[in-house]
Amino acid sequence: MASIKDVASRAGVSVGTVSNVLNRPNLVSELTRGRVRAAINELGFVPNDAARHLRRGRGRTLGLVVLDVANPFFTDIAKGVDDTTGPAGMAVIFCNSNGEAAREGRYLDLLEEQRVQGVLITPVGDDNARLDRLRSRGILVVVLDRPAPSRDFCSVSVDDRLGGELAVRHLVEAGHEQIAFVGGPWRLEQVTDRYHGGVKALEEAGLGADNLRRLDTPSPTVAAGRDAVSRVLGLPRSARPTAIFCANDLLALGVLQGLTRQQIRVPDDIALVGYDDIEFAAAAAVPLTSVRQPRQELGRSAAELILDEANDPAGHQHRQIVFEPELVVRESSQHSFRRG
Repeated sequence: MASIKDVASRAGVSVGTVSNVLNRPNLVSELTRGRVRAAINELGFVPNDAARHLRRGRGRTLGLVVLDVANPFFTDIAKGVDDTTGPAGMAVIFCNSNGEAAREGRYLDLLEEQRVQGVLITPVGDDNARLDRLRSRGILVVVLDRPAPSRDFCSVSVDDRLGGELAVRHLVEAGHEQIAFVGGPWRLEQVTDRYHGGVKALEEAGLGADNLRRLDTPSPTVAAGRDAVSRVLGLPRSARPTAIFCANDLLALGVLQGLTRQQIRVPDDIALVGYDDIEFAAAAAVPLTSVRQPRQELGRSAAELILDEANDPAGHQHRQIVFEPELVVRESSQHSFRRG
């Protein structure tokens, strides 16, 4: 493979002149530029773009760190990011923290070593020191799917408390007073916000927080949802919830599977509401009522924020964008209930 020295020798110029033709052509005469470009074409020289950018102190790559790559919610976000960064000439390194703080830390170390230009991240916990360190080392940071820890960061999120209100208010209006909340792990801010939003809806209806029974799960997965069903059905019949609100759609799909295996009818016996409105929600055996988040728009907006700061660091102003969720009612909750 031809090197920049080979090009310089063929064109009869210095290596610095070749570098100027590639990076600052306005500094080189038209005649010399022509000789250098001719030598490049004759030798088939390919500039090492990555190396050039690293020498300038930054690469043309971004890191995207999400909680669970198996969750279609995050793959939809990734598509929104890629649709925006691709045309801008940026590559995205997709990292799956799996909801583990240690694994997240290893990925952040790797991205820092790779000298990425920026990181878009859905953090596992509240350890903002890692994000501050990235910023102090010149790496741009956008917090994704949760509010920024401070005004010093850009963020793109959804009002999850409002989403929880919408879900539980819908169930209360259908006549449900005993509702289970299936979600976890509790350290995830999205989970706690959705629960507290549900509590607010109950209180506005004149009911207490105890009417939203928490059933914590170790992970927000289909398997965890299936496992939660035995805990719901193990409650005394008089205290058994008539509706279940799940912190995401994967949990809700698992709950639906578990209830079906126990010959519990949805929504006739137990109503069910999920969160995210992933594609599988509408395609479930019983189409799932869900709180819709603008998944790809979250990714696009986060990417636009980080590109804006990269292209205009002096003029960039940090923004905290918050989208409003929308309740999509389907068969899994379309049944008015009155306890006999």
